[in-house]
Amino acid sequence: MSEPVTAPAPTTAERVHPLEFGIALNPEAARIDELIRLAELADSRGFELLGLMDHPYMGAALEAWTLLSVLAARTERIRLFPDVANLPLRPPAMLAKAAASLDLISGGRVELGLGAGAAADHGGGGMGGPRRSPKVAIDALEEAVAVIRRVWAAGDTPAAYEGEHYRLEGVVPGPAPAHPIGIWLGAYRPRMLEVTARLGDGWLPSFPYLDPAAVIALNHRMDEAASAAGRAPSDVRRLYNIIGRIDGNGGAPFNEGSAAWTERLTELVLDGGVSAFVLTPMADHARQIETFHAEVVPAVREAVSKEGANR
Repeated sequence: MSEPVTAPAPTTAERVHPLEFGIALNPEAARIDELIRLAELADSRGFELLGLMDHPYMGAALEAWTLLSVLAARTERIRLFPDVANLPLRPPAMLAKAAASLDLISGGRVELGLGAGAAADHGGGGMGGPRRSPKVAIDALEEAVAVIRRVWAAGDTPAAYEGEHYRLEGVVPGPAPAHPIGIWLGAYRPRMLEVTARLGDGWLPSFPYLDPAAVIALNHRMDEAASAAGRAPSDVRRLYNIIGRIDGNGGAPFNEGSAAWTERLTELVLDGGVSAFVLTPMADHARQIETFHAEVVPAVREAVSKEGANR
């Protein structure tokens, strides 16, 4: 009996999405000047992405869209996104307007990370936002994506949408963003993964909530869910937020030397379909960004190019 034929893994040349790297910042009010310097550093070093955490219910946190606007004005090439926007405290029609506005102002440099917000209900509820169970939060997120896309649509015909959580009535859509903004969803559990596969432009999990082995395993589930929804698996880009320290003590993933980082990220590209990594550096932020740029990023690019061509 002949051996079953296994389809080869995609080579680098067959990948739809370019390999990109970025950093993410925590918008602490006590670090305004440092945050601006770090954003400028990432831009000058050629990183493609700059994420900003969105925890508006925390008293020490700056409002994310205000800071994103400042960082957009202080950078030239890097693309910016909320990582991820807290939906319960941000009505989707206004979220769409904010994203499109900054995209136009920045010359097409905005993407939209979006989260259902169930984990932060205690904070959002305290600020007047809805307190939602995980199921209801995902229901609301599905509606929010529909609302956002309607507001971004060009044309003079008023937009209409009637959902349980959100609605549009007689709203003239626009302005259209400068480029097709990606909606990247933070997802971990089965139903949210299905929604991401069906509606999202990207899947944006975070370490340590999802470790590298789980990302690889769930990547295959995402492929299956996208195909079941009538989409190509490549329609859903795979991104990964990493909180860690390069040249750490080696006691845990992403607390290791540059060589171990390179090996982990290369595996995530080749076996997990990840095409973008966003680093939140722990302490000594500027040096960590410089080390990531000088030692990890080029090594991963080279390894993916070589190993991918041999698969």
